[in-house]
Amino acid sequence: MGQDQTKQQIEKGLHLYQSNHTEKALQVWMRVLEKSADPAGRFRVLSCLITAHAEMGRYKDMLKFAVVQIDTARELEDPDFLTESYLNLARSNEKLCEFQKTISYCKTCLNMQGTTVSPQLNGQVSLSMGNAFMGLSVFQKALECFEKALRYAHNNDDKMLECRVCCSLGNFYSQLKDYEKALFFPCKAAELVNDYGASWSLKYRAMSQYHMAVAYRKLGRLADAMGCCEESMKIALQHGDRPLQALCLLCFADIHRSRKDVQTAFPRYDSSMSIMTEIGNRLGQVQVLLGVAKCWMIRKELEKALENIEKAQELAEGLGNKLGLLKLHCLCERIYRAKGQQRELRDHVVKFHECVEEMELYCGMCGESIGERNNQLQALPCSHFFHLKCLQTNGTRGCPNCRRSSLKPGYV
Repeated sequence: MGQDQTKQQIEKGLHLYQSNHTEKALQVWMRVLEKSADPAGRFRVLSCLITAHAEMGRYKDMLKFAVVQIDTARELEDPDFLTESYLNLARSNEKLCEFQKTISYCKTCLNMQGTTVSPQLNGQVSLSMGNAFMGLSVFQKALECFEKALRYAHNNDDKMLECRVCCSLGNFYSQLKDYEKALFFPCKAAELVNDYGASWSLKYRAMSQYHMAVAYRKLGRLADAMGCCEESMKIALQHGDRPLQALCLLCFADIHRSRKDVQTAFPRYDSSMSIMTEIGNRLGQVQVLLGVAKCWMIRKELEKALENIEKAQELAEGLGNKLGLLKLHCLCERIYRAKGQQRELRDHVVKFHECVEEMELYCGMCGESIGERNNQLQALPCSHFFHLKCLQTNGTRGCPNCRRSSLKPGYV
């Protein structure tokens, strides 16, 4: 298969894929991969296969094609192709919750010299790295990466990238319990979809609606949350987007739990867990197990809650997700207080505060931990964040967290 024929077949596959004939598109692309003698064409078709498998949640296949693409890029001896293939390798590992590997491959991308695609790709690299740091609960570095990705998006007028970064920032502030910002950023993403997204994939609309649903639920606006989540789920089902289906099912379950309708929540959690396990989203599995544990706590079945917490702890430790561990210690504290088991209670209180210290999840002005309750936060230029009310009340001459970390041990 020559260059022209390869190009025609790739376009045929794209047309089928955009028309929702996904499996037929994959068959066309696989034939190109097997028969084409054109390395550049094979590289392009691998990019199509990587994107399609990412959207379907077939992350292990995505990783497999990304590894083949690295070899193809080396064969082409082109730094542009190599940079793009390392980004795809980073994104594959991000989806599989291999966050340290993601960061390593992102750094490889950023260190590559002499490429012409870097200005376009660096924003995507920064976004992927930010998501990985967020998975590890390294929030200052995550925010630095998101802000860098946003600058790339603005400088290159890349509205799609801006939309994706806004969704990640919504997730970021949702985790830190600044629910106003958690809603603001996905609403901004939805605006971008409405203003510029006529030719975009519907996944951008679905993504923004899902993140809005999460923020609305946490703000107690459950009817709004349900409406956004239903719209997101509808698109996810139309397009066979398994990862988004799993997240929507988790959100539905959380909404029902917020209404104290545990009976309706449990089967949604089960369905979400089934897909999360199938696609390899271990971070999502931690979130499901946390939700299930809270349901058992509502029912006062504390031993069943502890069983789910134990499973979640094993997963969170394996991922290096410190925020998940912090939440688990918080739940255990409540359970052991209810059971009157003082020794276990003290143990989890100590571990909770160790997590807060390790993640620097405290306001450097008032000293209270960030993320215990809904509070407006403000980041300084160094990306350390504080309670907005503390900054407004006390002001600052530089960042107190940076000053503290720069003190030499001998002078503490």
